[in-house]
Amino acid sequence: MGSQRYLVRKVLHAIATLLFVVAFNFYLFRIMPGDPITILARSQHLSRADIAEQIANLGLDKPLPQQLLIYLGDTFRGELGVDLRSGAPVSQLIAERLWPTILLVGISTVLSIGFGLLIGIKGAWQRGGLFDTTSLYTSLVFYSMPEGWLGMILIVLFAGLLGWFPAGQYESPADLTGFAHIVDVLNHLFLPCLTLTLGYIGEYAIVMRSSLLEVRGEDFITTARAKGVPDRDVRRRHAVPNALLPTLTLVFYSFGFVLGGAVVIESVFSWPGVGRLTYEAIGELNYPILQGVFLLSSVTVILFNLAADILYGYLDPRIREG
Repeated sequence: MGSQRYLVRKVLHAIATLLFVVAFNFYLFRIMPGDPITILARSQHLSRADIAEQIANLGLDKPLPQQLLIYLGDTFRGELGVDLRSGAPVSQLIAERLWPTILLVGISTVLSIGFGLLIGIKGAWQRGGLFDTTSLYTSLVFYSMPEGWLGMILIVLFAGLLGWFPAGQYESPADLTGFAHIVDVLNHLFLPCLTLTLGYIGEYAIVMRSSLLEVRGEDFITTARAKGVPDRDVRRRHAVPNALLPTLTLVFYSFGFVLGGAVVIESVFSWPGVGRLTYEAIGELNYPILQGVFLLSSVTVILFNLAADILYGYLDPRIREG
């Protein structure tokens, strides 16, 4: 019964958060400064009648409560509106940009988590040693660097001076197919993926190191050593599994942001993902696209946080019974 109550409580909290985000998403982009219709009219030289038609088509001539009801109905049907410039459905535009974003942000997230946890484990177990000191300060340096600046440094180094990798884009203009196309995409993927990996690897290394250092002082570690368990087994079978629990939420939280894209990195490397779509929409005040991306990112974060809470509760009964 305690497990069922815990599960129901977490699901209800997620639903309430989702409803709040949907309502917040609606009002946020209507109270922001700027008028997308005016910008659209300037760029396309629309007449007053055309502007009035655009406002009516977007439902902006209706009272806010009525607009909210229409927005809620469209959202729950999966209709996220239309692009102000092309008239294409926002859901279609986002779907076209999802794969490049998953490829870039997903791979870099997996790499930064994997290497970060390994660095944190090795550094904590050899606290004060050369590896611990070097990895800790290196992680802090990369973590403190602005992503865009780091990306431009890597472009200058690997694309400009060494000429090993292309500076941007998703693929070459040449019409490649099969294995050649895969190699070409991976070649373009290397620098932006390296930038994101270096930028976030320190986050996981520092958290894992801190968690493992705390676990090392627990009584069960002392007991395992007193029983003559080899140091490697103490770390692998006792310390690391318990130290991983506090990092679980951080890992799931990071995966929740994958679909939101990396706005700065995708803009620097001209990567055609959701992040670059967001950057372009911000410059044009394209509210339907901004609403759609914000909603997608928020829903993903909520779902991954829910999964983390449920899994954490079952891995640590103290959380579930609390």
